[in-house]
Amino acid sequence: MLFRLSAIPNVQLFVNAPLARHTRFEIGGPARMLADVSTVGALAEALQLAKSSRTPHAIIGGGTNLIVDDEGFPGVIIRYVANNIEIDGERVRVEAGAMLQALVDKTIDAGLRGLETMTGIPGWVGGAIYGNAGAYGHSIQESIESVRFFDGSKTRELSSSDLEFRYRSSIFKACKDWIVLDAVLKLNHADPAELRATAAGILKIRNEKYPPSMKCAGSIFKNLLLADLPSGVTVPEKVVREGKVPSAYFLEAAGAKGLAIGGLRVADYHANLIYNEGGGTARDLWHLIETLKAGVWEKFGVRLEEEVQSINKH
Repeated sequence: MLFRLSAIPNVQLFVNAPLARHTRFEIGGPARMLADVSTVGALAEALQLAKSSRTPHAIIGGGTNLIVDDEGFPGVIIRYVANNIEIDGERVRVEAGAMLQALVDKTIDAGLRGLETMTGIPGWVGGAIYGNAGAYGHSIQESIESVRFFDGSKTRELSSSDLEFRYRSSIFKACKDWIVLDAVLKLNHADPAELRATAAGILKIRNEKYPPSMKCAGSIFKNLLLADLPSGVTVPEKVVREGKVPSAYFLEAAGAKGLAIGGLRVADYHANLIYNEGGGTARDLWHLIETLKAGVWEKFGVRLEEEVQSINKH
């Protein structure tokens, strides 16, 4: 498998690759193989090889919202790293391996409104589409016109209306074999200076909450839709934002701030932020996550759902 994979054109292969280097938490053991593929053909060939040789495989992006098992991964981790961004009028075609921030910056410079509120969100475009990333009342689905993806056997394309976008979710979370390749976004012309000012203000707030040097994945739990709260659960009107109740409201009331297990700690200033103080493990992190979920359930009867994804050794 190793030699056959390394022989595929447009594949860069790393052996015993420390996955902690590729996640924001900086947690996790090594992958037996890490394959960065830069073309659809290389992606298809690498996947077929993994399946035919019965080698465990998983697809990841930039690792922003990823927890990797402490023992690593025994097979091949594949990353689709194509990252081209092309702008044609109000339409932008962007490949999944592009940094989301690079896309935001390029559209702002081109005077295109729609992504400026996402400045400072780490990770790659493919992951942003997968999880319908967003901030400040907006999400990437608002700008998506269509997405091209590999379904395990062939390349397909679906329009935004068929991608089942919901709050922090998309069809790709249900169809794990589908791999985002690129997307077409439709934006609107605007004054670049105005967009830069908006982005700068947002980035200042974001960096105060999530310092770039902090080993964290941003908010650990999804916020809750007010309409979906169990009957009998009431919250102050002032905490509701765009029809959502911040998970931090429930977490803070349950005493989450400052709670620590091993090297993982909940921030003293934000109950929905877990960070690695140093030496943290995936086991510590999952223990802390489950502890927080149990505390909120016991106090409110509300089930929290984490935004993070995981790569396990099996």
